[in-house]
Amino acid sequence: MRALIQRVAGARVDIAGETVGEVENGMLVLVCAMQGDGDDEARLLARKIANLRIFESEPGKMNLSVLASGGAALVVSQFTLAADTSRGNRPGFSHAAPPDEGERLYELFTASLAGHGVPVATGRFGQVMQVHLVNDGPVTIWLDTAG
Repeated sequence: MRALIQRVAGARVDIAGETVGEVENGMLVLVCAMQGDGDDEARLLARKIANLRIFESEPGKMNLSVLASGGAALVVSQFTLAADTSRGNRPGFSHAAPPDEGERLYELFTASLAGHGVPVATGRFGQVMQVHLVNDGPVTIWLDTAG
C-alpha cells in the first residue's frame, strides 16, 4: 500500500459542498491499495503511520507521533498514488488494486489506524472529493509497504 502523509494544522474533505470528514491538528493521509496488497500491508501501514514521529516535541525536533501529540488523522482514498507515467504524459492506474479490493483494504487500514488509538475521520471511497488542508511545516512523507 502507498500513503502520502501531510502534517496539518487542519484538513477537511467535502463532497458536493458538504463536509464529510474534518480534523484540526494532525495529519492528512492519502492512501492507495496496490495490486497484490492484502490485509498484512494495510495493518503494517496503519501501525507505521500511528507511530510515525513527525510532530514537534520542541521547536525543530520531530519526536512525537500523532498519538503523543493529541492529533487526529483524516484518511482519504487516493488511487492516483498508483500512477504510472513511464509510457508518456498520460498516467496509467493499472497498478492500483481493483475497486472492490481497494475499498476493502482502505476500510481495513482506516479501522486499523483507529485501533491504534488514532481518532480518524474519512472521505468516501470512490467519490469525487475536494480536500482542503493547511500543511504544517510543511511536512510531507511518502510511505510504501513494497519498499
